[in-house]
Amino acid sequence: MTLPTHRFRSPLRRRALLTGSLALTGALALSACGSSDSDKDSGSGKTRTLKTAMGDVKVPVAPERVVVLDTAELDSAISLGVKPVGATHVEAESGFPGYLPKDKVSGIKDVGEMMTPNMEAIAALKPDLILTSKIRHAAKYDQLKKIAPTVMTETTGFPWKENFQVHADALGKRAEAKKVVSDYEAHTKKVTEAIGGPAKAKATKVNVLRFIEGADIRLYGEQTYIATLLKDVGLGRAPIAAKAKDGFSYDLSPEKIDLADTDVIFQSTYGDPKKAKQTQTVGSGLWKNMKAVKSGNVHTVKDELWIQGIGYTAANKILDEMQADLTKK
Repeated sequence: MTLPTHRFRSPLRRRALLTGSLALTGALALSACGSSDSDKDSGSGKTRTLKTAMGDVKVPVAPERVVVLDTAELDSAISLGVKPVGATHVEAESGFPGYLPKDKVSGIKDVGEMMTPNMEAIAALKPDLILTSKIRHAAKYDQLKKIAPTVMTETTGFPWKENFQVHADALGKRAEAKKVVSDYEAHTKKVTEAIGGPAKAKATKVNVLRFIEGADIRLYGEQTYIATLLKDVGLGRAPIAAKAKDGFSYDLSPEKIDLADTDVIFQSTYGDPKKAKQTQTVGSGLWKNMKAVKSGNVHTVKDELWIQGIGYTAANKILDEMQADLTKK
């Protein structure tokens, strides 16, 4: 996300503000990195040169011991059939995201909280590749690259599809990536048809709200991970979404929650519901009088999936939940 880190007042708020971040046009260009066509034989085996957000990086042709330092990179690896040897966790959660299949994350070493990974724990795993982003770990790049080749995208969140291709390239999984993308595109079409077709989907205006401990209520704009899924299904957006700052979010207080009213609302909570003002807000008269609330079209979703997941495995599970919620009678 583009918010400067000096504005973060606590670790919890910092993570909440960073999660689901948008990307600027320049960041997109840097994220869409590629590799050279020529392989070179280093002392430990064949390598390729990838263009990354931190410059050219030589990576193994077929990495075997991968460490990932955020949820997007973990999702990408799992989606591509790669089990990392190490991964970080989100500070508000214990362990890895619950939406990921248990057998796919079993045995992965927890190398610390996402913003403060344990360098000794990472080094002890003897990785041959590390995946992360500048927005998360630019300040730690020099340390990380001494441990193993480190591939960074510019940011996370909104450019998730471009970032996935970078991850696939680094992992040597281009063919697998094509199938993942193809399956996702077929899935979105299936959801569109299930909810009544393109015209009905477009006419259904949707907002996504996130109650965040230590921050205002967030209404997600067009340049966010979750917005891309709504767009791919063809769902409409309430006009207020277009007012989001930098396309990322339009922040609300409980006293102005009625501005978020529309046909359908998906809501999640990060942190303690009371401290996140969720309890206060949904108990208010303003909330209870909203059209979406009265019509039974407010759907509570899991934050770690809908907001923190960021990847194709998360996306497919979100699509299933979206279809179920939007086809309830």
